[in-house]
Amino acid sequence: MSKILIFIPCYNVERKIKKVFHKLPSKVLKNDKIKLLFIDDNSKDNTLKIIKKIKKNYKKKIQILSNSKNYGYGYVQKTAFQYSIKNNFDIVLMLHGDNQYPADKVIKILDQFRIKKNNAVFGTRMHSITSAFKGGMPMYKIIGNKLLTFLQNFILGSKMSEFHSGFRAYRVNSLKKIKFQNNSNKFHFDTEIIIQFIKKGYQIKEVPMPTYYGDEVSHLKSIPYGLNIIKSTLKYKFSKKSYD
Repeated sequence: MSKILIFIPCYNVERKIKKVFHKLPSKVLKNDKIKLLFIDDNSKDNTLKIIKKIKKNYKKKIQILSNSKNYGYGYVQKTAFQYSIKNNFDIVLMLHGDNQYPADKVIKILDQFRIKKNNAVFGTRMHSITSAFKGGMPMYKIIGNKLLTFLQNFILGSKMSEFHSGFRAYRVNSLKKIKFQNNSNKFHFDTEIIIQFIKKGYQIKEVPMPTYYGDEVSHLKSIPYGLNIIKSTLKYKFSKKSYD
């Protein structure tokens, strides 16, 4: 069986992180080949204290990395990917600590790697606008997501249903062949790494997932994020050396 790392970016998620952990399937928690890595990006609440309490009962299962300052969402992913490479994992999966994505569906993502041509697997919320809306996603986010994805597909010649899902997993061998370290430390890291996979001709499999939007506070600023997404995508189109 593959050696799998599930990493959980955490920033001010004291009210959510226990729910995320307890939603993980028992077959994940009992499987010695699957490890968990919590990365606290210098939270200002009790997030770090809570994940340390979780670790007490799963000392061999869980590792915690704590940043000395808030480096950003992209930086956290770089840290996790470098950790997965250094520790010889085969697959690395990102699960947000704010309970926005269904932790109970991680096996559904991981099972897709039985298909060897899949270099990455994403959980997409945009397979159904109705489903996303019923799951609590604000309409302005749905519209923004669809418009940005349409524009990106048009520019890149791709057919993604969503560029902006944070529920995603990668083959570590594929990560070794791209320069993800050169990407942004901010939220548009997610778009940049998709572009790198597209440039390599890598297969990204999308799997429909339910949407969960609750009372969490988003740290993503929509307008700057959208502008950075457009800039990153155009950079790919007009700069031959971009993301190499």
